[in-house]
Parts: sequence; structure tokens; C-alpha cells
Amino acid sequence: MVIKSSWFKGVAGEFVVNVGATLFLDKETYHLIKNVTLPTEDGSTQIDHIIVSKFGVFVVETKNMKGWIFGSPNQKIWTQKIYKHSSKFQNPLHQNYKHTKTLQSLLGLNEIQLFSVIVFVGDSTFKTNMPENVTYGKGCIRFIKSKTTPLLTDSQVKEVTEKIQAGRLAPSFKTNREHVNHVRSIIAEKENIKNCPKCSSTMVLREVKKGQKMGNKFWGCSKFPKCRSVVNVT
Repeated sequence: MVIKSSWFKGVAGEFVVNVGATLFLDKETYHLIKNVTLPTEDGSTQIDHIIVSKFGVFVVETKNMKGWIFGSPNQKIWTQKIYKHSSKFQNPLHQNYKHTKTLQSLLGLNEIQLFSVIVFVGDSTFKTNMPENVTYGKGCIRFIKSKTTPLLTDSQVKEVTEKIQAGRLAPSFKTNREHVNHVRSIIAEKENIKNCPKCSSTMVLREVKKGQKMGNKFWGCSKFPKCRSVVNVT
């Protein structure tokens, strides 16, 4: 069903944030830019919301999820648990880090002028301590309003907004489809990465540098020399 799809959940989550930003943030101070796809060296990156103000540029990643949420800032993978069923998802802080860095590069800003914000909408509960920029619903608005030190002048706010509009890919079904295909290729590539059969660490694709097998590829443990496990490329 469409309403159960990840696409619909994403759209619904973004709608909730759009409404919250429109109702509770002063339009004269905070400028909302939605669904921004920016080109990157390896494809594209899609940002749910960018809110530009004199208090900084807020890069917002929306997660429409339910159940218990487990995770910490340093973990690569977080866990969603609904009753006895558990599923894994990428740490949204890491996901939004790429968004923030791409935007920082485009705008030529200092990193202290940008803020990463993760907002969960839906019936979810954090079961581990989260940093202040990982919030529920209206907590996103509270976090944004908590930043009261001016970091940009009025002219810089205007310039930043114009740069984002000029640098983004034109919103279209084609742009969205290409971004989805890019994300799928990244996921497929990650799934092909092997884990060490001895210590479960990530295996790294390496090449024989000398001898009769010079040039041959093999998987070597990333913990080398502590772990010397090797798997031949098939």
C-alpha cells in the first residue's frame, strides 16, 4: 500500500515539519527551503529542509518512524524496535553530516554557522540518551529558537538563500528518481562489502604487489596486522 511505503512516510514527515516551521517560525527571520537536491562528486545528496536565518543555517533531516529508537552519536547503525521486531537504519546524524558539509562547501561558510537537526515524527520513543539536536516534532522548533547569537548579517542571509536556490538541482520527478537510484547503488555497494570471518571487522579490497600473483585482488581484514585473515576474490 502507498500509505505504508517509505516514500509516503517521508513525504508525510516532511509535511509535518513544513507545517511546524510555517506556524511557529517568523517568516521575516527564518527562511524555509524544502526538498533540496544538491550535486556532489559521486552523484547527489537530498536535504529535507534548510532553514536560513541570521542565527545560522539549519539543515533538517526528517525521520517518520514509530516504536523504540536506540542509538548514540558515534554508532554507525541505529535500531528501531516495534514489539519483538527490530530493524536497523543508518545513524541520521552521520547521514545529515554529509548534507551539512555539502551545503557548507556550496555556501563557503564556517562550520559554526551551520546546525544539523534531526527530527523524528510519528509515534516513536528514544530509549537511549540523545543529543539536543535529535528531537521529536516541535522539539525541532525549540532547538532552532534556542540559537540566539547572530551568525549572519541580513545581506548574508539573502546571499545564502540565493546561493542555495541557484546551486540546487531543479525539483522534478527525474531529479528525485536519479537521487533514489544513487542511494540504492550506495546501499548495494555496502552490502557487497565482506566482514572478516575471524573477527567480524570490515574487509578491505587489496591487491598483491609482488610475486607470481602480482595484480590479483583479495579481501584483507581492516584490523591487519592484528588480524591476518584473507579471503580470495571470487
